[in-house]
Amino acid sequence: MAFLRAAAAADLVRHHRRVPHASLILHPALLPPPPPPSMESFPDGPSTPGPVARNDIFAATLCHRHRHRRWPRPLIPISSSSYDGSGARLPATVSLYLHLSSTSSGAGGDSTPPHQSPPAPPPPSPWVDRWVPLAARPYAMLARIDKPIGTWLLAWPSFWSIAMAAMPGELPDMRMLALFACGSVLIRGAGCTINDLLDRDIDRKVERTKSRPLASGILTPTQGVGFLGFQLLLGLPILLQLNNLSQILGVFSLLLVFSYPLMKRFTYWPQAYLGLVFNWGALIGWAAMKGTIDPAIILPLYTAGICWTLVYDTIYAHQDKEDDVKVGVKSTALRFGDSTKPWISGFGAACIANLALSGYNADLAWPYYPFLAAASAHLAWQVSTVDLSDRLDCNRKFVSNKWFGALIFGGILCGRLVS
Repeated sequence: MAFLRAAAAADLVRHHRRVPHASLILHPALLPPPPPPSMESFPDGPSTPGPVARNDIFAATLCHRHRHRRWPRPLIPISSSSYDGSGARLPATVSLYLHLSSTSSGAGGDSTPPHQSPPAPPPPSPWVDRWVPLAARPYAMLARIDKPIGTWLLAWPSFWSIAMAAMPGELPDMRMLALFACGSVLIRGAGCTINDLLDRDIDRKVERTKSRPLASGILTPTQGVGFLGFQLLLGLPILLQLNNLSQILGVFSLLLVFSYPLMKRFTYWPQAYLGLVFNWGALIGWAAMKGTIDPAIILPLYTAGICWTLVYDTIYAHQDKEDDVKVGVKSTALRFGDSTKPWISGFGAACIANLALSGYNADLAWPYYPFLAAASAHLAWQVSTVDLSDRLDCNRKFVSNKWFGALIFGGILCGRLVS
């Protein structure tokens, strides 16, 4: 029996070269397969037995010899159609052999076609693909509408200060929260547009950012500048609804937003500068509610936000540390190196301490502190479990910071309602 199996395999390999290319068997969508020729067309069999006919004879013989043998089910799905370009049906055994041989050759060597085009940019997230018109999708991706985590991180500090500024026993001003939510979407989009305009040459050299609309050439710099002006124009009515002090602080924040992308060229601490930018809303939110700044409450809150940014954006920067070295830009991930976890542990402790001080000075009631303890545990979980050599894990921990912000906001809300 073993001898018969060996002979059958050798005969199969010998006749394999006469069978049409496997791609025609495995991809029948290239040509709609015609129906198989009926047996009436060849009452006495083919006059000249070609390769397909011989393989049919071989397959019939093989099935006859092993009709009682139970063959294992193939692990690789086989095309349901087994016709070659001339309409002749190929034996299922030959189709299986060609499929397995083409798969194994692709796994062992370079199976990429010599003239294959470069991979296309990753598609936008499903909801953007579903709701945003095709012409507007590059602009949505430029503003990072498909990645809302940045908007959350920008909005939370302003939500904190608005909730702290509420009167004891009352909810925060919902109209003000809505204004700052819309402003966070627009300012975050404008900041991403500025960043991509200034960094488009660098982004082309970084694996994670080379598919961005400006870096990949989907949008031109002129289109990017026009879109930036459009976003700032939409944000102007929001700013004009605030008081004078808030408007001054809002205009000054644009200087920080415009200059942030340049920091990575000059200092290893661009994450600290980002903390100044992303937590500026804590100052504007309190000023919009009170018309002034209370340093005892707002400065600890602003400092806590900066320390928090140093934690999550250092983790985020570890995704690009190899590419950053190649292109010559700086980050705290490169500055801290193997000592990253002790550094961000210290910043996390400073963040929690300043949040506790700010809440105490704002006379928040006791429910604030259990929420603060839960947020502290979440921050400790991030720092202790993050794998700084794994890009996916760094991104997961970074995205989870939206829950840290939500815990602090919930604590401030409950603490103000009870006080």
